[in-house]
Amino acid sequence: MRGKTVAPGRRHAAGFTLIELMMAVTVVAILVAIAVASYDFATVKARRGAAKACLASGAQFMERYYTKNFSYEGAVLPDCDADVTDHYAVAFDGTPDTDTFTIQAVPNASQDDSKCGTLSIDNTGTKGANDVAACW
Repeated sequence: MRGKTVAPGRRHAAGFTLIELMMAVTVVAILVAIAVASYDFATVKARRGAAKACLASGAQFMERYYTKNFSYEGAVLPDCDADVTDHYAVAFDGTPDTDTFTIQAVPNASQDDSKCGTLSIDNTGTKGANDVAACW
C-alpha cells in the first residue's frame, strides 16, 4: 500500500473546507429559526393565559361588588399584574350599568395575537374572542 506523499517542508492540511463550514452554519440557522418561531408562539400563548386569568378575576370582583351594592355601577376594576398590563389593555367595554358589564383585554403591539384578538367576558360569563373555542 502506498501512502500519500507530501512535499518536503509542508504538512498535510486537516480540517474543514469552506463548503463544509457553510453547510454547518446553514443547518444551525434553520434550527434557530424554528426555535425562535416556537418560542414566540409559546410566549403569546402564555401572555394570553395571564390575560384570561385577569379577566376572570375582574369578573369575580364585579360579582362580589354586585352582591354588596345590587348594581355594577361605580365599580372600578382591580389592577392586573404587570405581565398582563405590559401586553394587554384591560378595561370595561363601555360603562357598567345596574345589571350588566363587559370587561375586555385588548392586545397591544407587543402582543401579536391575531388568532384571538380582543378577549372579553361579561356579567353572564359569556366569553368573547375571534375564535372562542380555541382561545378560551
